[in-house]
Amino acid sequence: MPTAASCLPISPGRGRLISPLRLSGPEQMALDEVLLESYQADAKPLPTLRFYQWNGPWLSLGRNQRHWPEHWNALATRGDLELVRRPSGGSAVLHAGGLTYALIWPSPPRQRQQAYKQACQWLIRGFKELELPLQFGDHPARGASESNCFATATAADLVDSQGHKRIGSAQLWRQGHLLQHGEIILNPPQRLWREVFDCEPPSDAPASIPREELSHLLQITFRSCWPEVNWQESPITNDEWSSVANKAPNYEVLLDASGCSTNPPETIDSTTLGSAIPRG
Repeated sequence: MPTAASCLPISPGRGRLISPLRLSGPEQMALDEVLLESYQADAKPLPTLRFYQWNGPWLSLGRNQRHWPEHWNALATRGDLELVRRPSGGSAVLHAGGLTYALIWPSPPRQRQQAYKQACQWLIRGFKELELPLQFGDHPARGASESNCFATATAADLVDSQGHKRIGSAQLWRQGHLLQHGEIILNPPQRLWREVFDCEPPSDAPASIPREELSHLLQITFRSCWPEVNWQESPITNDEWSSVANKAPNYEVLLDASGCSTNPPETIDSTTLGSAIPRG
């Protein structure tokens, strides 16, 4: 069993698990924000974990990613993929043939790198049990200068023994609470990846990684880290779905007839990031 130092310091009590959902990009991003937002109104917010997939190929843009290759708009206009804006930072991620996770954590460490390291320990442990040892990347963050999230592996990302990035994560902070969501690379579509990023795609995950049961197996690992927490499956409530419907349009990337974006990132409420973003 992991030591307290190797897992998230979550107080004994209840925790929330949400069954995998396959939704549109704006709906997925809005739901992640809604789950984080609910912490503000709850005196005892529940740590929450969910996995999800997307209804078709989506390219998510980091909240502050204001510039991207023009041919991405052309690919979207042609129907090869759809564009969505993330509430979190970082560079573009192609969501296709992978698995996305979202962890909402009530009281993370205030130091950002420490929060990343603690928030990823269950992933490291889970993939080690699946015969894919992972460790943190060691490249410095390059901000918006790199349009492809998987082109570099920073200390916030997980790489395999060959240095290939397998999991890329990004964070959104609000009033001291944390949303960390990330993409687990499994079977990236080779042709589409080359068209989007003009480079070779990451290799497929090893055969030892089960595709269909992966979210279930990782959830078991997650729960085993904190046996003192009563983890319960909890569906999305009607009020949460209503909030998702209201927020989802904020994450759409709309294109005009010429294939140009008509809604800049400022369409996302600036309070999304809150005033308490840790540094370091």
